[in-house]
Amino acid sequence: MLYPLLDLFFFTFHTSLIAFVLGGWLWRRTRQLHLLVVLGVGASWFGLGIWYGWGYCPCTEWHWQVRRALGDTDLPISYVKFLADTLLGTDLNATLVDGLTLAAYLAALVLGVALNIRDRRRSHAAAGDSAGARRRG
Repeated sequence: MLYPLLDLFFFTFHTSLIAFVLGGWLWRRTRQLHLLVVLGVGASWFGLGIWYGWGYCPCTEWHWQVRRALGDTDLPISYVKFLADTLLGTDLNATLVDGLTLAAYLAALVLGVALNIRDRRRSHAAAGDSAGARRRG
């Protein structure tokens, strides 16, 4: 009874995490959290990846343990491939999926960094403007 619930949890959580990585930069209120999450994903993929294989994700590891306990033995290395295959009902090329995943991640990283820098500059400029107005007023 526990494994089906864990499978649903990981499917929902991991998919939501991916959606946040791809789109969390859109809203100013979530940009700082987005940047932290994107950097965390990068630390996992490229930091832990040194020991566990490039692109390593603990969420995928834990989800695959649950899926194996449920009897699923034909799991791809990539959660994104699993998700795309599941949602599209097909068997996509793993190299293509990995390439698109990396490109989307890098785009989210660049957007997250650029927008956080822009937001920070704007807030500093606004703080400077209001300080100047207080001195003049």
